[in-house]
Amino acid sequence: MKIKGILCFILAGTLMLGTAFQADASTIEEAQQRANELESQKNAAEAEKSQLSVRLNEIIERMEETRSNIAKKQEEIQVKEVELIQAKLDENDQYQSMKKRIKYMYENGNVQFIEILFASKSIGDFLNNAEYITRISEYDRDMLVRFQEVVKLVEKQEAELQQENEQLLAMENELTEQQSEVEVLLADKNVEISNLEAEIGENARKLEELKAAAAEAERRRKEAEEAAKRQQQIAESGSGSAPGQDVVTWTGQLSNPCPSAYISSGYGPRRAPTAGASSYHRGIDFAAGNGTPIYAAEAGTVVTVAYSGARGNYVVINHGNGLSTLYQHCSAIYVSVGQSVSRGQNIAAVGSTGIVSGAHLHFEVWVNGSPVNPAGYL
Repeated sequence: MKIKGILCFILAGTLMLGTAFQADASTIEEAQQRANELESQKNAAEAEKSQLSVRLNEIIERMEETRSNIAKKQEEIQVKEVELIQAKLDENDQYQSMKKRIKYMYENGNVQFIEILFASKSIGDFLNNAEYITRISEYDRDMLVRFQEVVKLVEKQEAELQQENEQLLAMENELTEQQSEVEVLLADKNVEISNLEAEIGENARKLEELKAAAAEAERRRKEAEEAAKRQQQIAESGSGSAPGQDVVTWTGQLSNPCPSAYISSGYGPRRAPTAGASSYHRGIDFAAGNGTPIYAAEAGTVVTVAYSGARGNYVVINHGNGLSTLYQHCSAIYVSVGQSVSRGQNIAAVGSTGIVSGAHLHFEVWVNGSPVNPAGYL
């Protein structure tokens, strides 16, 4: 009945491990789905960033072109300003000259013109002189009108250039604003991508942890199944031992203290299952159900039967020649201090007393007062 109870316990543990693995698998699927979503978001953000970069380059090119056009337009305006100054000078010079001639004619009357006409030697000469006088007056008027027209034309051209320059300056301001807006969007997009990359990294780390946990759960499940099979084989063969029965299973220097169990943790550095911190494991853990028999690894004398907060119930056997063995976390102990035991004698039962994460036998081998790796003695 006791073996059947152990078997049921192991099978129940196997089912629990299987359930835990399924839960982890579901979590892994969610983490993988989240990874795909984050990668998709990052790709979209990268595409938007690329579009913004293209737009920014286009704005910068237009800005350079506009500034080049502004520089050219200002040069044209300067040329027109010089032309306008010269045209106004020409207009003023012509006006001053015309005023002088008008003043001269006003002050001296038409005497000289009449003298010129009367000095004519013939009718033809008279008509020529009269036409000459008329042409002088017409020339003054025509030149003044021409210079005035030139001034108006240059002023118009300059005004048009100024208007074009203002339009270019307005375009430059608009492009500057667009450039600032795109640069802000690019900065925000870079922050978004950086945050996504950080979240992708964190999710990847979590995914790896979940996969490792799922693999460990699967390993434990398989080990539990193997243990259950071994217990089943023991139950079917009737080789199970009641408390106090003796059995010898190994022919090496030391016999296996718990042949129906499996090794769940070896000797050396490890991460403590209860504290989660790094520690140095000074023995070998044999995982088995509560009540599983524990056997003396070699003949000797029981020197300690005690309890401590960390070791729980434990037994120490001195085998002589500096060799001793320790068995801890026992649920029951069947020997007493000073008692001589034989190799393979049932001395205790597996339990979960002390600081443990589950039922098991913690087995240590000491040589000359210091723990050594039991694997070298089994």
